[in-house]
Amino acid sequence: MISIDNLSVEFSARPLFNDISYVINDHDRIALVGKNGAGKSTMLKIIAGLQQPTSGTVSAPKDVTIAYLPQVMVLTDERTVRQEAERAFEHINEIEDELSRLNKQLAERTDYESEAYMDLVERFTHLNEHFQMLGGMNYQAELERTLQGLGFRREDFDRPTSEFSGGWRMRIELAKLLLQHPDVLLLDEPTNHLDIESIQWLENFLATSANAVVLVSHDRAFINNVTNRTIEISCGKIYDYKVKYDEYVTLHAERREQQLRALENQQKEIADAKAFIERFRYQATKAIQVQQKIRQLEKIVPIEVDEVDNSALRLKFTCSMRSGDFPVICDEVGKSYGDHCVFKDVNLTIRRGEKVAFVGRNGEGKTTLVKCIMGDIPFDGTLKVGHNVQIGYFAQNQAQLLDGELTVFDTIDRVARGDIRLKIRDILGAFMFGGEASDKKVKFLSGGERTRLAMIKLLLEPVNCLILDEPTNHLDMRSKDVLKAAIRDFDGTVIVVSHDREFLDGLVTKVYEFGGGKVREHLGGIYDWTNKVKSEELRVKNKSNKASESDSDSSLLTLNSSLTYAEQKALAREQKRKEKALQEAEEKVTQLEAAISILENQMSTPEGSQDVTLYEKHGRLKAQLKKAEEEWEALI
Repeated sequence: MISIDNLSVEFSARPLFNDISYVINDHDRIALVGKNGAGKSTMLKIIAGLQQPTSGTVSAPKDVTIAYLPQVMVLTDERTVRQEAERAFEHINEIEDELSRLNKQLAERTDYESEAYMDLVERFTHLNEHFQMLGGMNYQAELERTLQGLGFRREDFDRPTSEFSGGWRMRIELAKLLLQHPDVLLLDEPTNHLDIESIQWLENFLATSANAVVLVSHDRAFINNVTNRTIEISCGKIYDYKVKYDEYVTLHAERREQQLRALENQQKEIADAKAFIERFRYQATKAIQVQQKIRQLEKIVPIEVDEVDNSALRLKFTCSMRSGDFPVICDEVGKSYGDHCVFKDVNLTIRRGEKVAFVGRNGEGKTTLVKCIMGDIPFDGTLKVGHNVQIGYFAQNQAQLLDGELTVFDTIDRVARGDIRLKIRDILGAFMFGGEASDKKVKFLSGGERTRLAMIKLLLEPVNCLILDEPTNHLDMRSKDVLKAAIRDFDGTVIVVSHDREFLDGLVTKVYEFGGGKVREHLGGIYDWTNKVKSEELRVKNKSNKASESDSDSSLLTLNSSLTYAEQKALAREQKRKEKALQEAEEKVTQLEAAISILENQMSTPEGSQDVTLYEKHGRLKAQLKKAEEEWEALI
């Protein structure tokens, strides 16, 4: 569908990509992976047509639609949430206007037998079929389902977008892209501003409703649940794996071992050649062999080995003195802003050494309760921080508190103590500050880089209670592994606010769910909680379906009172089955007829008349239509 051919990109004479080629096929679910700076976001921009390569081409058929969600975008605040999302359907509105115009012409004309009138009827019919295939008048229902799936409530739909944070406005942009149903969806860190429920909804949408998807994400659970192909960008090349991310990790490790063996053999070959040259350089009888060895050395292309995986580096948060048995106790704690109640009657006790997660939709009060614990905001009720509790707090704005005039290395050197100072370079490398990056001044770092640096700084400060608010934002998978291992080994108490399921899995033993003004305690890990939520949703859905089925059965039973109860139930079920089958058959015939009509329009163009594949597809659709009509007639 989209072909990337011999693509090369250079920045300041430094090659980013070197002569790479691959194809994005229909229904591919591709994860682009590689270290930060490898070029993942650049690749998405090039495919989207927003950036030009140094050489090479990206080609796609004219009718292929591409939608792109960047990590950061400029957003406008001129519309309501619904109005902004409706912009995804501007093409449908245009078709609707055209249909209205054609319908008016048909109503005004009286030359029913003329060829022009029949052409008008045919044009209206084809356009109307296309309109129905795109969703027609039903797009409002799809719009509302998508917005709700991404976390918006119905009462939010008519609020101005200016009332929402940047993260929520990014959700609106994501909704617009999903509603367009593009042929290729390019997503750069789409889960950064989503909570767990919204991420799970997006996973299901991409798996069931999207066409081709190419995404960049550091959420391991998300890409494992969505993708079926992994393309790694490394050393300017790509390595294409037709597997999910977890399987790719194993294959990648095997490839690196092969690279190391090949490099070892090459270095031995070079050493042997140099030794031969040095030994026989001045012997006339060996002059020809020496020249051959020199030419061999000149032709050798150095083998590149993937960057060393620093995720094996073991770090540990420094635990200070022993705290009291109960670092945090909340008794009837509540917080409101005016008439808006964030939460009330919160009762929880966190014991020394426990590792717990705060989860729930954005805006339900997770960060607010953290601020109450820190004493940053007033609240109702009683909240006690235990004896000798020393809190290390990582806030979402923690990066703003760093000294901009210090270098990255100096920032960490000032808090490191003892033997850990010998490992500063390794620690910085594990958090993507390897090489020259460690000598940059903090004021020149990006927001994500500052966040990572603030996390390293906290890692080395002596505390006995960690409160981490979205600590994995801006961390790649290797850095998250290092951080997760450090938290797991920490002897003190930990409260983590996060939507990253893979990060929380095996880390926390208790989950506090925020929602509807309440805070509910769940024992067990993060997947114990998500499975419980799914089971509850399924139970409610089944209960609703049974009630609906009972109502339907009752209406049929009143018409067949002479039958036994069992016979009446069986008749009701059979009637429902036939009605559903007939409806599905009718819909299938309609869809095939519309698809054939659209295809015939394409075949009537100069380009289409020369396209053999269109004729082959037309024949297949005709055969499918004939079979569908026979099945429909059998059900009448």
